[in-house]
Amino acid sequence: MDFDSSCENKRAANESMLICCMLFISEARNRAVLDLIERAARLDPESVIVNKFEDRVYNRIRFTIVSYVVVDSTGSPIYSPLHQTVLAMVEAAYGAINLELHSGAHPRLGVVDDIVFHPLARASLDEAAWLAKTVAADIGSRFQVPVFLYAAAHPTGRAPDTIRRELGYYTPNFMGNQWAGWTIPEILPGAPDEGPTHVSRTRGIVMIGARPWVALYNIPVVCTDVSTARQIARMVRARDGGLPTVQALALVHGDDSFEIACILLEPNQVGAERVQAEVEMLAAQEGLEVEKGYFTDFPPEMIVEKYMNLISSRRD
Repeated sequence: MDFDSSCENKRAANESMLICCMLFISEARNRAVLDLIERAARLDPESVIVNKFEDRVYNRIRFTIVSYVVVDSTGSPIYSPLHQTVLAMVEAAYGAINLELHSGAHPRLGVVDDIVFHPLARASLDEAAWLAKTVAADIGSRFQVPVFLYAAAHPTGRAPDTIRRELGYYTPNFMGNQWAGWTIPEILPGAPDEGPTHVSRTRGIVMIGARPWVALYNIPVVCTDVSTARQIARMVRARDGGLPTVQALALVHGDDSFEIACILLEPNQVGAERVQAEVEMLAAQEGLEVEKGYFTDFPPEMIVEKYMNLISSRRD
């Protein structure tokens, strides 16, 4: 590919084939560390942070980063600025965060806990999966961190919650309802998809996947009884006979409240209003107050719009 055609392809791709990366990092209390990671994301002006969601109780941040993907004459993906941007952010996180010193109300497997790629605009799931596997290979070899692939990035399409259950992700180990340090054996029971089988206690494990858009929706419940909150989550989630395509987890979120943290796998089929109503009904049966839930990110159409506006302003 010559220089002119490469530029033309990039320009066309920039307008129509976009990938969104959700990068979840186990830190939200140290502003200097968060700024360091965000500065790493700005090294390539063609990757744009369009949103971030941080929660000090969970001690967790999610960056939403968007850029384009380039394909060759056969339609195979060959390049995306997101590749090096994500690696730069991961490197900054590993250099600044020690998992053994981390604690929070949200479960996690590593300093860089989860990286998921979603196709936007005219990009396909295959292109998102290619990028996920490319990033995974580099993280495994460069940083010597075990990587577990999921959804479209894995040959069997295994679900992320399957990996998490196998690794004890959902079991609190600190003060009853929180997570602290590293408690999983340093030698993994099974081989990861990339990286070593030995786990660094300071960095942990990372999961990397590619899948269609999912919505993250949290519903606050005024409650002090963990068993009641967990029962509500069980009755909401599909795995235990609740709402189809809904995953839910009860997480402590203050002295007198929990959140029912939901993943809506098919938000156009089972959306936030239905989940909100279900939680309110179940909580009312226990005499509990429920607050209005909230999304932790923009819908995909708005993410594309924000990306286009931000990238245009940079060029101007």
